[in-house]
Amino acid sequence: MAKVRKAVFPVAGLGTRFLPATKASPKEMMSVVDKPLIQYAAEEAEDAGITQLVFITGRNKRSIEDHFDKAYELESELAEAGKQHLLNIVQNVMPPSVTCIYVRQAEALGLGHAVLCAKAVVGDEPFVVILADDLIRSHTKGVVEQMIDVYERYGCSVLSVQEVAHEDTNKYGIVKVEPGQDGEMRVVGIVEKPAPADAPSNLAVVGRYLLTPRIFEKLEQTRAGTGDEIQLTDAIAALLADEPVIAYPFEGKRYDCGSKLGFLEANVEFGLAHPEVGERFSSYLRAFSQE
Repeated sequence: MAKVRKAVFPVAGLGTRFLPATKASPKEMMSVVDKPLIQYAAEEAEDAGITQLVFITGRNKRSIEDHFDKAYELESELAEAGKQHLLNIVQNVMPPSVTCIYVRQAEALGLGHAVLCAKAVVGDEPFVVILADDLIRSHTKGVVEQMIDVYERYGCSVLSVQEVAHEDTNKYGIVKVEPGQDGEMRVVGIVEKPAPADAPSNLAVVGRYLLTPRIFEKLEQTRAGTGDEIQLTDAIAALLADEPVIAYPFEGKRYDCGSKLGFLEANVEFGLAHPEVGERFSSYLRAFSQE
């Protein structure tokens, strides 16, 4: 069984829900406390043993490349000022063992098209897709590592899922599942953003996919669907005819940082857990709530 070594990050979206903040800066570079969303996602991949990060970028996304690149002037100034702690932070955004690769998506044609743009880099290997908007904090191991464990057991594609409110099914890809021989949830159907009345369940795919390379063949055959975009969901539905796909209810709490409320919730909860400011922030919130 091939080892999962590559992660694809579709980061070409416009982030219109956060305008004007995202007019000139990518939404993936918005920070939760002191770290941008894209770094949380990259660290989750690196913690799972991923060694190649493939970013599917677009116009106005150069700051993502700069973030993972060496910053000579900044590092020189920090070194001269004797600010070793800050220098270590800057130099260790990603370890040297991890390679960053950037592929331009010329047109915003949907998540499926973004993943297809990675075909030449991924090749004939299993890989993960990580949506940085979905920040997930786990108390055991990261979601990508959890999914790789499932893949190594069953040797097939794995989708991270969670239950959502029935009225919210029109915001997600929704799966229909049946129990497998070992109690795992086998996907027998998947549909993109169904109306609540048409949804096969309330199990939504959120932010993490582990896919076999056969998905590229299906993406090449997929026509534009919901939103006039090439949907990854439609390609996964076609994949079901050829090989099994498992729905995995991950351990961890998801923050929908593609929404203003989810982004604020993440900042509050990560701020409370932050080793530098958590205690003082907690005191501030208690005092604020009593005003």
